[in-house]
Amino acid sequence: MARRAAVRTVQRRARGPVPQAKVPIRVKINGVEYSHEVEPRLLLVHYIRDVVGLTGTHIGCDTSNCGACTVLMKGTWGNEWRAVKSCTLYAVQADGAEIITIEGLAKNGELHPLQKAFWEHHALQCGYCTPGMILAALGFLKLNPNPTREEIRKGISGNLCRCTGYVNIVKAIEAAAKEIREKGSWI
Repeated sequence: MARRAAVRTVQRRARGPVPQAKVPIRVKINGVEYSHEVEPRLLLVHYIRDVVGLTGTHIGCDTSNCGACTVLMKGTWGNEWRAVKSCTLYAVQADGAEIITIEGLAKNGELHPLQKAFWEHHALQCGYCTPGMILAALGFLKLNPNPTREEIRKGISGNLCRCTGYVNIVKAIEAAAKEIREKGSWI
């Protein structure tokens, strides 16, 4: 009896995984509505990059350690924007949400204050971490518009940069925070 059950288990495994039904989702990314049917296991980072085609959101580790995939998101837990690591969420969990990626920050050909500050303060070298770093900083500045340097360091602590010593990143965020406060708008 136990042998038959074991044989059936081996036979099922030999056929491969059971195909999953696709699930319809609707999200708004950078102000544009998207509707797709996706596999339930598709990560949000892969949805953004591979389905929607916005490749500014980078994949660094797929384990939530580096922050390269950080985006801003609201709508699944309330009406507050939050920086989230898109490799930690399934696309189906973003159903009904609004998302901002690095491509959605510049308006009318003008860089967002954080993008401009990163440029002016040489806060990037290879640039791989930059989109996630900028969006993590923006999410942090939404919560704390007048941070100290130590608070900035803590606010971006979930994002890794292997090229810089973070000094210029902190200076850039500090400068952008000032400009954002003066403009009165964080987006």
